[in-house]
Amino acid sequence: MANYQKPLPAPQGESQLYWDKAREHELWLRRCNACNEAYFYPRDISPCCFSRDTEWFQASGKASLFTFTIVHRSPYPGFQADTPFVTAIVELEEGPIMATNKRNATWVEKPSAVSAGSGLGKRPHIAVSTARART
Repeated sequence: MANYQKPLPAPQGESQLYWDKAREHELWLRRCNACNEAYFYPRDISPCCFSRDTEWFQASGKASLFTFTIVHRSPYPGFQADTPFVTAIVELEEGPIMATNKRNATWVEKPSAVSAGSGLGKRPHIAVSTARART
């Protein structure tokens, strides 16, 4: 961990469970019980109807591609060794849209083979860095 050069998140009270579960390779989201909408990023008040009646739930991890780009020149020194890499916006099966990265050489070598709306694999999984978040 002493050589880890990438930025780390600084969890807040509202997002602590999200980061704890991510460390366990699980994706957890918030859902509003008043309007039944799932949302991301984690916060106690629903962005849909402003209700405080919200709960955590484990997401399936399944998503469809919304858009992506291939980064050939990293804007941050800690990611230089990873270039080229894919950053993507995905729509989760539960509804929220979120940013992610995709470790798949096919996307980098043949981006025309990937299109928006396509599923992201037969058995989606959550891959999370094992680096510790800042406290």
